[in-house]
Amino acid sequence: MATDPSPRIRLTRESGLQPEHALAMEWLETNGRGGYASSTPLLCPTRRYHGLLVTPIPGTAKRHMFLSRFDETARVGSHRVRISMAQYPGAFSPAGHEAADAFELAPYPRTWYRVGNGHVLREIVMVHGEPAVLCRYTWLAGPSLVEGESNRIELRLRPQMPVREADALTFENMDLNPRSERTASGFWCRPYEGLPRIDVCISNPLAHYEPDPVWHRQVEYGADLLRGYDGHEDHFSPGWLHVPLEPGQSVVVATSIAGPLSHLDDLFEREASRRRAAMHDAGSDLGGALRLASEAYLYRTIDGQPGVVAGWPWFLEWGRDTAISIPGLTLAHGQVEACGEVLERLAGTIHDGLIPNIFGVDRESSHYGSVDASLWFARAVRLYDQAGGDRQRLQDVLRPALAQIADAYSAGGPLGIQIDASGLLLAGDAMHNATWMDARVDGVPVTPRDGAAVELNALWYQLLAYLEELAKDAGDTAEARQRQQAKRKAGRAFLDAFWIEGAGYLADVVTDGAQDDAVRPNMVIAAALDLSPLTRAQRASVVDC
Repeated sequence: MATDPSPRIRLTRESGLQPEHALAMEWLETNGRGGYASSTPLLCPTRRYHGLLVTPIPGTAKRHMFLSRFDETARVGSHRVRISMAQYPGAFSPAGHEAADAFELAPYPRTWYRVGNGHVLREIVMVHGEPAVLCRYTWLAGPSLVEGESNRIELRLRPQMPVREADALTFENMDLNPRSERTASGFWCRPYEGLPRIDVCISNPLAHYEPDPVWHRQVEYGADLLRGYDGHEDHFSPGWLHVPLEPGQSVVVATSIAGPLSHLDDLFEREASRRRAAMHDAGSDLGGALRLASEAYLYRTIDGQPGVVAGWPWFLEWGRDTAISIPGLTLAHGQVEACGEVLERLAGTIHDGLIPNIFGVDRESSHYGSVDASLWFARAVRLYDQAGGDRQRLQDVLRPALAQIADAYSAGGPLGIQIDASGLLLAGDAMHNATWMDARVDGVPVTPRDGAAVELNALWYQLLAYLEELAKDAGDTAEARQRQQAKRKAGRAFLDAFWIEGAGYLADVVTDGAQDDAVRPNMVIAAALDLSPLTRAQRASVVDC
């Protein structure tokens, strides 16, 4: 069996590819535009989010699932092997795991299936910058099983197309248009008006498409069922792709919602080479896999704005998550300009001192529900500054944005933001948490944290201290003096309110003067920030606790 020499993250029939193990693992491919492909190593979906083409569409921040998988059958001579896999109530059908020999995660997902005396290799990449996915199949032929029998193979591929929002489920319905149209290189269909058409193109000119619309009922998602969610839906399939392959030959199947793609072999190799180069540049297999994983979170919106995906496969862009993660995703491996671009975009979203907690397609559709997102933004700006970020961007865009946040918080604003007489930052109310611990049941916070939260006040102190530094660097002595006074007042108030003498750690929240002394990880933030009111000994004591 032919393999590339490098990847460390590998499963085999003997170790890890058994369904009980492989179906508990997931892989991810992204396109840098908020779209993704994701599934298990056996390409058997276990949650509704698993699919080969899941992408936002113009005019909305919601992702849609256009292609879940292919039902795949390989025929060589008189042998017929089904290499795909799906779960239905009480059974796997097809049982593709029986033919699976190996899986490699990096630089992109690859799976080998035993067919006769050879292997079918399936490789999957997203097209960077496009709502499209490429699946390449290669016939790695062995000796013919029967003397005189052809070693040519025919792949039969039936696309499974739920065509729905990524977090929804779909069922057989009369609204779906089952028609599909042949093209010179494949076919296209538009199952629902109002959603983009889907083009499927094949690089092999001898391939042909056979319309045969059917519904596959009661596809089961085991992971969703375990989490207590509905876990069954129906998948529509418009027909079959018939693809002949000679020994050693490959075919690329492209699925896109941006029109038909061409030069598919070259396109696949370009995407594969980009990933291999990232692996090589990182210096090790594990480092390369981590770098590819970090790059998966950087994306651009449909109109080209840079951002960070908050969580695959559930979320798109969240302000808090972006501000916390962007230094690690970029500065950690020298992408200073990429960090600056994201920070500049965040600066342009500030409203009443707040950065959106959840981004929509514009300000009106965004949710401004987080007090700490703007404060984490300040930390990210400081790290960008320390990494040698562009001075003009820092002075002309980012420093004014930080001043805007500090002044808005000082004046008081939405989400219960106010600075009390002692200098503490207060936020939220009895019915609303404005921190990351914002879970509610029946409209009531699970963990009430209204008042002065420890991490908000640590981050507030950091913002004031950093603004003092920036003002000094710019020669603005009046602002430097103003920020210094506010910083000192906030520092004294922080220690008076949160430090629990004798216990050696920080209260989690102070409400109307009463300390909540629950030991929670929020206090570690105060110990970790380089601009903190805590002494070195107090920081160590917090970490010890």
